[in-house]
Amino acid sequence: MATEARHDGYSNDDDDKPLVFKRSDHGDSEDVRPLSSIISRNAPLDTPSKIIKDESDDEAPISSRFKKKHGNGISDSKQDSTDETKPLVHKLQNGSKVSGKRPLEKGSSADQSSMKKPKVSSSSTTVAVKQDSLKIKKQGDKRKAVVSPKQLSIKEDETDDDDDVPISKRIKSDSSNNKPPYAKPKVVKQSSISSVTKSKVARVVSPRSKKVMKDSKYAKTSKSLPCSDGKKKWTTLVHNGVTFPPPYKPHGTQILYKGKPVNLSPEQEEVATMFAVMRETDYYNKPQFRENFWNDWRKLLGKNHVIQTLDDCDFTPIYEWHLEDKKEKKASRKEKVKEGEKYMWAVVDGVKEKVANFRVEPPGLFRGRGIHPQMGKLKKRIYPSDITLNMGKDAPIPECPIPGERWKEIKHDNTIACLAFWNDPITKGFKYVSLSASSSLKGQSDKKKYEKARNLKDHIESIRATYTKNFTAKDVSMRQIAVATFLIDKLALRAGNEKGDDEADTVGCCTLKVGNVDCIPPNKLKFDFLGKDSIQYVNTVEVEPLVYKAIGQFRAGKSNSDDLFDKIDTSKLNAHLKELVPGLTAKVFRTYNASITLDVMLRQETRDGDVNQKVIVYQQANKEVAIICNHQRTVSKSHGAQIEKLAGKIEQLREGLKELKTNLERAKKGKTPLEESDGKKKRNLTPEAWEKKIAQQMMKTEKMERDMQTKEDLKTVALGTSKINYMDPRITVAWCKRHEVPIEKIFNKSLLEKFAWAMDVEPDFTF
Repeated sequence: MATEARHDGYSNDDDDKPLVFKRSDHGDSEDVRPLSSIISRNAPLDTPSKIIKDESDDEAPISSRFKKKHGNGISDSKQDSTDETKPLVHKLQNGSKVSGKRPLEKGSSADQSSMKKPKVSSSSTTVAVKQDSLKIKKQGDKRKAVVSPKQLSIKEDETDDDDDVPISKRIKSDSSNNKPPYAKPKVVKQSSISSVTKSKVARVVSPRSKKVMKDSKYAKTSKSLPCSDGKKKWTTLVHNGVTFPPPYKPHGTQILYKGKPVNLSPEQEEVATMFAVMRETDYYNKPQFRENFWNDWRKLLGKNHVIQTLDDCDFTPIYEWHLEDKKEKKASRKEKVKEGEKYMWAVVDGVKEKVANFRVEPPGLFRGRGIHPQMGKLKKRIYPSDITLNMGKDAPIPECPIPGERWKEIKHDNTIACLAFWNDPITKGFKYVSLSASSSLKGQSDKKKYEKARNLKDHIESIRATYTKNFTAKDVSMRQIAVATFLIDKLALRAGNEKGDDEADTVGCCTLKVGNVDCIPPNKLKFDFLGKDSIQYVNTVEVEPLVYKAIGQFRAGKSNSDDLFDKIDTSKLNAHLKELVPGLTAKVFRTYNASITLDVMLRQETRDGDVNQKVIVYQQANKEVAIICNHQRTVSKSHGAQIEKLAGKIEQLREGLKELKTNLERAKKGKTPLEESDGKKKRNLTPEAWEKKIAQQMMKTEKMERDMQTKEDLKTVALGTSKINYMDPRITVAWCKRHEVPIEKIFNKSLLEKFAWAMDVEPDFTF
């Protein structure tokens, strides 16, 4: 499902996504340029089911939603009985075939929407849904949306030569701040999204985050839409859109202010509940989180409300209600899963593929990754009028699941694989719905990424020779590019991208400040900065004398808040790398170094032994990769209790081992074994039987000791990120085959699905 970031079994790392989109705060124009024309292009580094059935029309599978098309592109509302039961593939206009490995379900009765569906213009691939089809009436403090059937209309594209207009001008701003659940707001249009120029604003290094956020189960977040290389990704694409959270249901629980109960309106209560449920997290007491929450909440409270300060509020009654409500919701989870089944699948070129994240995130309080300046701000509810769907021209447009609402827009861009997207109200970036990690499109993308990194080894020596030569270049920018490339290559630093003032204060190689790097004679550099997700990077390394000298020159005459590499940015660095090798970017170095480190360590360290010992070798190699990539995590709250519990079990095993050895000696002397602690007598066994029990007990003790040590060693290291995004899975699969280690010991179910393309690799594969 969908992330604010990365994402569960699968994480979508965004290091390689260029910062080419930034929402402007002015303007009101909206154009219709095709999505593919504004996506950045990258040249390649190398030249060379289960059938879902449901009786209700609303839950009908995708296959039942295909209808015969008229010349105007509108689905026929009348279907004969024979057509309703035909498989999806038989109804496709272009006759695409269904792969035998993913059978399509048989259709049920076709959906008959009560609302008129948007028309697809024959002269354009874009359908803009008219936003003034609803009349907004004010009733007291509430707004009511009234639908007039005669007002439902379609705004069709009337031009054919709009390919040179940025898509960004089409992105509308977020709905009114005071929009109640499922009320139709007035849409405010947004101006174009401009590229980001390099900021010279001084950044203050923030303290290390106490908690690293996991990927959200909802839609993935990105600065830009998934990159397109301009190549066709699909011919036909059919899906059912996205599903929305239910409208808010007031619970009527009072809040305490200075010890006295206070009634809240439904809108005020909803936001108060969002804060109350955070009580079990670290965010609840973070000053920045509380300040941003209060600033947004008091707008709903109003100036004359009895609640005037957050510190005098006691949210305990709402929190206690929340704990009881959680128990009741557990029983309804199965029903929720059933409701989402029809959104769970898409059909790409006749093949049924799973959708990764089809649920729109409910309104809530923004957390962000790391120490984010906007943590605690209110995330408004997302409506269909905020969402653009991307699908095939001949695909039936999904019925809007919220009565009285319509999709913002329907696109038909086959150069990207996302199914839907909208703007995040806090970060101003894109949130998008995509196919799951196990889809064929994702698999092809992963394989290309790792092949690009693998082919870097054929050029790495010449690249290193080039940047070593340029350490002494007269041109300062060339010298800075050489040193930055060295740091990215040897230390696996991220390149670093510019960010706005409202984003977390983190840096990468190209955005390092003078205060982030100290020179320690004769040739050591100490790095101390906040990297991605506000994870602190602290490392002292010995470097080549020429690099040490160059860093000293770059620092000279600057204050700690000045840019260390003031003559370059990531775009200049990547442009230089592409001159050396087509398609090469700074991101490729991280993938290359992670994969080559894993391959070398597994070949050097693996010894004969049992499976558990080999798994530990793999974990240690994985740990080294995670350290190189600075994939850290905070120690879990339960870590101490887990270690204590393991230590107790180990102590019991050792005591049991002593008793077994005593009974062995007694058996050799012909004596009966010692009695149990409860007075029960033990069976008489032969010395051989006691020796066997001793051997088993020793193995059990050794395994538990190894487990405890491994848990302690890995308590601050996040193994998953490098395994998912940086280490070529073919290395792992080949190693498992060579050493007869079950792949399930290394990859969980989701990774096995994600890396299905790598399972046929030969045992002698070398990165």
